[in-house]
Amino acid sequence: MAKYVIAIDQGTTSSRAILFDRSGSIVSTGQLEHEQIFPHAGWVEHDPMEIWEHTREAIGQALSKANVTRHNVEAIGITNQRETTVVWDKTTGKPVYNAIVWQDTRTQPIVDRLAAEGGVDRFKDVVGLPLATYFAGTKIAWILENVEGAREKAEAGDLLFGTTDTWVIWNLTGGVEGGIHVTDVTNASRTLFMDLTTLSWREDILAEFGVPLSMLPEIKSSSEVYGHASDESLLRETPIAGILGDQQAATFGQAAFDAGEAKNTYGTGNFLIFNTGEEIVKSENGLLTTVGYKLGDQPAHYALEGSIAVTGSLIQWLRDNLGLISSAPQVETLAAKVEDNGGVYIVPAFSGLFAPYWRPDARGAVVGLTRYVNKNHVARAALESTAFQTAEVLDAVNADSGVPLEELKVDGGMTANDTLMQFQADVLGVPVVRPVVAETTALGAAYVAGLAVGFWENLDDLRGNWQEDKRWEPNLDPAERDRQYRLWKKAVTRTFDWVDEDVR
Repeated sequence: MAKYVIAIDQGTTSSRAILFDRSGSIVSTGQLEHEQIFPHAGWVEHDPMEIWEHTREAIGQALSKANVTRHNVEAIGITNQRETTVVWDKTTGKPVYNAIVWQDTRTQPIVDRLAAEGGVDRFKDVVGLPLATYFAGTKIAWILENVEGAREKAEAGDLLFGTTDTWVIWNLTGGVEGGIHVTDVTNASRTLFMDLTTLSWREDILAEFGVPLSMLPEIKSSSEVYGHASDESLLRETPIAGILGDQQAATFGQAAFDAGEAKNTYGTGNFLIFNTGEEIVKSENGLLTTVGYKLGDQPAHYALEGSIAVTGSLIQWLRDNLGLISSAPQVETLAAKVEDNGGVYIVPAFSGLFAPYWRPDARGAVVGLTRYVNKNHVARAALESTAFQTAEVLDAVNADSGVPLEELKVDGGMTANDTLMQFQADVLGVPVVRPVVAETTALGAAYVAGLAVGFWENLDDLRGNWQEDKRWEPNLDPAERDRQYRLWKKAVTRTFDWVDEDVR
C-alpha cells in the first residue's frame, strides 16, 4: 500500500491539503479560498468557522483526487498564516469574534499605549520582536477590550486563543469533545509572549497586555506526535505530528536547515528567513529574531526574518480594487510590454511598512507619475516593488550576519513570474534559484510530521529531495541598478508620516 504524508496549509487567502510522497513530490491537492473581510480601513478579518469547514473539505478533495483513504496517510503536518488570531469559547467551540489577520492595523493605539513606557523595543530582548500591530499579542488584547463579555469569559477560563494552526488542530482532534490545545515554538514566537531562550510563555509580559495565561496553548516542538485526528474526521486516528508557521515551513521545505542558509517566499507578503543555527542573533537593522524550528527534544534553531507586508496582495489590489488586470498572471503580460517602469515607483505601505523600517505611520504611494506613463509601466512598477523591498531586507540580513548571501533560494506563487524573478536577480546582483517543488510551505509541514513518525529518517533524506528547477542570473548594469535602487529608497521616504491622529 502506498504511503503518504498530508500537509494542511492554512494560509491567508486559502486553506489547502496536499499529499506528498517520500520523494517530496506532490500527489494531490485540495484547496478552497475564504473570504477577506474588510470592515474598516486597516481592518482585515477572516471567518474562523469558514476556515475550518474549508480545511475539512480540502482534506476530502486531496484524498479523493489521489483515490486514497486515511490508511494511506502516515502523518498530518500543519502550517499556517502565523500571527492571525482566533479567540473562541471552549464550551461552545464558537469564536467570540472573527479572526484578526496579521495584516490588520487596528491595534496601533494598544501598541502606542504599551510603548509609552520603554518604546517599541520594550520586550524585544526577551521575545525578539518590536511592539507592532503585526503580532498576535495586541490582537488578543483588542478582542478582550472590545468584544462584549470577552474579558469576563477569559478570566473565568472559558476562552482559548490560538493562531490558525491551534484552531485547526483543536477542531481536528475533537473540538469541545476533547480537542487538543497546542502550538509549536515557531508560532509561539510570533505572539510577543514567548521567551526565546526558555521557549515558554512570560507571565509578566502577559500581565502587561492583560491576557490570562489560561487562554494560551501549550508550546510544543515543531516535530512530535501531539495527538490524533478525531473519529469525526476523514483522517481519524492519523497522528498529527508536525507544526510550523508558514515562513518557517517554507524554509524547512527548502532544506535550509543550517546556519547561513536562507530562503525568500513570495506570497501575500514576502518573507526572507536567514537561519542562525542554535544562536539567538539580535538584529541591529530592523529584522525580527524568531524560532526557525525545533525537532523533538533537540535544541531549537533560530533565524533572522525580514517581513514585508504587501507583495502578492499588491497584484490582487490591481485586479480587485482598480480593475487594471482581470487575472494575476496578466500583470506580467502588461509589464513585458515596456522596457522599464517609466520612472514610476509603487510603495505598497497599505499596512504601514514592516522590515526594515517598522513605520506604522506610512501609507501606500505611487510616485514619479508623468503623462508618459501608462498601465504597462504601472504593472511593471508593481512587480518591481516586490524586488526592491526584498533587496532592502537582504541588505539588512547581510549587515546583521556579516556574511553576504551568494544566491537566494525562492519559492511561492510569484516565482512563476519570470519578469519578476529576472528583475529580482538584477536588483540583488546575485543569482535567484527556484526548486522543482515550489510548494515549499506545505512541503516543510509534511517534512516535520514525517520525521516525527519515521516516514523520513533524517535531514539528509530531505536534502536529497531538493532539486533546482530554474536559475536567474543578474544582467543589469551595476550603475543602472544603483540608480533605480536610489530612486526606490527616495520613493519609500515619501510614504512616511502620513497617519496623523485623525487619519488611520
